[in-house]
Amino acid sequence: MKNSPFIGRKEELQNLRLLFSRKSASLVVIKGRRRIGKSRLVEEFTRGKKFLRFEGVAPTRETTAKEQRQEFARQMKQQLGIPGLEDVKDWGDLFTVLADSTKKQKVIILFDEITWMGSKDSVFLGKLKIVWEQHFQKNPNLILILCGSLSSWIEKNIISSTGFFGRISLKLTIGELSLHECNQLLKSRGFKGSAQEQFMILAVTGGVPWYLEQINPSLSASANIRKLCFEKDGLFVDEFKYIFNDLFGKRLPICKRIVESLRDGAKENGEIAKSINYPVGGPLSDYLEDLITSGFLEREHIWSLQSGEELKSSRYRIRDNYIRYYLKYILPQIRRIKKGLFKAMSPFRLPGWEGVMGLQFENLVLNNRTAIWSALGLDVEDIVFENPYFQPASSKLPGCQIDYMIQTRFKGLYICEIKFSHKAISIDVVKEMKTKLERLKYPKGIGVLPVLIHMNGVAKKVLETGYFANVLDFSENLEK
Repeated sequence: MKNSPFIGRKEELQNLRLLFSRKSASLVVIKGRRRIGKSRLVEEFTRGKKFLRFEGVAPTRETTAKEQRQEFARQMKQQLGIPGLEDVKDWGDLFTVLADSTKKQKVIILFDEITWMGSKDSVFLGKLKIVWEQHFQKNPNLILILCGSLSSWIEKNIISSTGFFGRISLKLTIGELSLHECNQLLKSRGFKGSAQEQFMILAVTGGVPWYLEQINPSLSASANIRKLCFEKDGLFVDEFKYIFNDLFGKRLPICKRIVESLRDGAKENGEIAKSINYPVGGPLSDYLEDLITSGFLEREHIWSLQSGEELKSSRYRIRDNYIRYYLKYILPQIRRIKKGLFKAMSPFRLPGWEGVMGLQFENLVLNNRTAIWSALGLDVEDIVFENPYFQPASSKLPGCQIDYMIQTRFKGLYICEIKFSHKAISIDVVKEMKTKLERLKYPKGIGVLPVLIHMNGVAKKVLETGYFANVLDFSENLEK
């Protein structure tokens, strides 16, 4: 299977290239979920430039600080030809040797998976900060990049740390590729499937580049998903375990329980606590924040339709398509998968497939919501608030849930219904939307514009009603 070309990340590359043209040392921090392409971005940026890469050892209970230092010393010997550092007991000494060896060079240095590198030594970052100030930053042609997948650790210990305050030149959070970029990547690998097949793949992979690179262009979407997700040695069968073990360590059990509690839909903090039998607040809030920072969850606030201001009420949802697909569809079948019972069966024939795909499609739309703004002709400054919206039931009001809603400063309210179907959306969608709007309480003077978002066509009767202000075919975003 051919290697993939580098696609996307134009803004990130531009920001890095601007630093390279400066005449002062730069400290860069890059974070993002595992497999998202952080290292690949750095490799693209450093193409044709002097580049040194040092990577931490994936930690286990048995991994020691000494072993991390020895691996760092081995990589220094390999790249710089500096021997005899294996027994150095102080990170500060290792960093100083590295700084001295590169002080007259125009060079980019990457500390990849820095959270692994410093996980066993409480003074690792303190020593790095000292050597940065005393040595590294004196080289005006140096860029030092700190990169890692444990975004919450990086946020707390580097970005928000007083030790590094004012020293960071550039912070990058690497997210998923856009739908258009996903389409480009799949096509570059020779995949020629329809828009519907692409969405079936994206429903599982999201816009994570490494996942998309595992797609075999000679197979259909169904065959690819079966091979990756439902064969006992499929790459996506145990991927969830690897992600959470690498990132959360001792916090694995509680973080896993939190995301499992959200597999059927969004929940409030208290609902999560009740479902996992864990106290509200304190540690639970910290765990939720870690999962958000790591890119797996999204916190969605509701707001006052009267004032346009954010309210205290919020819900959490899984924003990562692979994580939710795994929890919703792979995990319940894991024993049968491990026995090889799905080798000749299409995953699309499993019970509830269309319901799961509906949730996954909704997630894709929400993760690419700027495409909705563009299709509706909305500028960012025109939007007062936007999010999935839920109106809690009370004695005076019925409950109401809107897939996605946008309130504008021109007193417009776009009510978006997101629908996935393997066939054209039927006329029933009009009745469903009318019922929601009858339940929704909103101020007088606001104009309500129903919007239907789909990817596989709508019945002619839906269009003939003229009920929807806009009918958006989201598959068009694959090509633009």
